[in-house]
Amino acid sequence: MQRLIIAALLGASLVTTSVPASAGTTHRVDAAAGWLARQMADGERLETEFGGVKYPDQGLTIDAIFAFAAAKNADDYADRAIAWLAEPEVSSAYLGTDGESYAGAHAKLAVAARVKGKNPRAFAGTDLIAGLEALQAPSGRFSDRSAFGDFSNAFTQSYALFALGRDSKGAGYLAATQCADGGFPVTFEASPCVSDVDVTAIVVQALRAQGRPVGRAVTWLESKQQADGGFPSAQGGSNANSTGLVAQVVKGSSAVKARKYLKSLQVGCSGVEKGAIAFDASGFDKGTAPRATAQAVLGLTGANLVTLRSGGPDGAPQPHC
Repeated sequence: MQRLIIAALLGASLVTTSVPASAGTTHRVDAAAGWLARQMADGERLETEFGGVKYPDQGLTIDAIFAFAAAKNADDYADRAIAWLAEPEVSSAYLGTDGESYAGAHAKLAVAARVKGKNPRAFAGTDLIAGLEALQAPSGRFSDRSAFGDFSNAFTQSYALFALGRDSKGAGYLAATQCADGGFPVTFEASPCVSDVDVTAIVVQALRAQGRPVGRAVTWLESKQQADGGFPSAQGGSNANSTGLVAQVVKGSSAVKARKYLKSLQVGCSGVEKGAIAFDASGFDKGTAPRATAQAVLGLTGANLVTLRSGGPDGAPQPHC
């Protein structure tokens, strides 16, 4: 049941910004990271509601750590978050217990540890790198070891490359999954191959760091940009999550338009949730805003998960109103 809950977690009027026109991207990022910090339960973790019950969400908390590192602020919140993740009962529930072992969790937590200056080979009494490598098949693919099924996918493979650095087998396996149109699919076994915006963006970042060619994938991504500057998920129109991911890897006018779209979703000084970034133009939703805000910050800053490192002042900054 616990594994099924974790898997489930891993899937108003129009909000317009009233932040002054002279406010730069740095102010926008500060405001977004500050709002995100203020959402953390006990100042240390983010939670997700499922079936009317709130659960600590390790993956979303890691997204917040990445956002704080990219924003270069709220470092005390990131410190408390990584300390919470290092608690044995928290990390083991995420990584797997009693014979369960999840590749994506090992990889993402290893990246978070590195971002916070921790040793992923000795984190929470666990060698995250060794645990991840034990889940790699001879083909180069990283897979879960679980009685509940294998939930690994292209996100898993990409985060594994971020965690391990150079890995020709893992990179080769991922590169070989590219669809004919240039994008990448979420799952490796799907037929026909259907490219996905979110996955293609994260794969581009991972393969680029491995020295692999990504030109066709970037071209495919750019072809998916909407008239509003945003990028769509498989479920519909432009949204902050997809746009935040793509804005990390595209350049030039595509990046400029993507960041303008992200800024258009930010709750301004007249809003109660000022600084937050809504999932899409339908308006602010407290359930989707934490993940949207975290990923939007990465897009606004152009953060690179390979080189990202924590730092900056403490505190949860307010918007410049």
